[in-house]
Amino acid sequence: MSTQLEPRIGRPTDQAKRMAILAAAAQSFFNDGYAATSIEQIAAAAGVSKVTIYNNFNDKRGLFAAAVEQECEKIRSAFKLEDISQGTLRQRLTAIGEAMTSFLARPEMVQFERRIAAETEHEPNIGEAFLMAGPHRVKAAFARLLAAMHEAGEVDIADTDLAAEQFASMCKGMGDLDRRFGRPTDEARDRERIAGAVKVFCAAYACPSQQS
Repeated sequence: MSTQLEPRIGRPTDQAKRMAILAAAAQSFFNDGYAATSIEQIAAAAGVSKVTIYNNFNDKRGLFAAAVEQECEKIRSAFKLEDISQGTLRQRLTAIGEAMTSFLARPEMVQFERRIAAETEHEPNIGEAFLMAGPHRVKAAFARLLAAMHEAGEVDIADTDLAAEQFASMCKGMGDLDRRFGRPTDEARDRERIAGAVKVFCAAYACPSQQS
């Protein structure tokens, strides 16, 4: 009798298959919303079996969290020290502010947040999954960057979590709220918000050597 093990049905064969699942999931979640998205349609779009998805992500909520995390990686990449190690403190903060604002202003992101907010009324765990996979992870990454800047003597910040929230809030201003309620993006005003946020943030936290 042969002792060779048969490959498990639905087991992903490579990273490309996992990425295809996440791409199909992100498109469906962003375009159709969480409630209207099914594992079956994601499997069909990705060209895999439902078993493959369950083996990788356990359930729909796990797949949702992974898809959101992948989307938010696009903005978290702006917080990697090796990517923004060049330039003055103000230039790096400006780049971060621009990355955050650009990410939040994407029409599909605005639409997605609307749908998630509506569906959270019926399923609070969906909102929690979004917050943990997206905004909270982004804030944590920015807070770690601010802590590194503190250690380098560029800023003097006792509470980096709070400072990260303050900077993000100043960059968004009312623009984030306006977009959620249908107003078009005002790119010129967004640039003014970011410039003002950098100026205020540096006035509050930058060490004397970085004030110029």
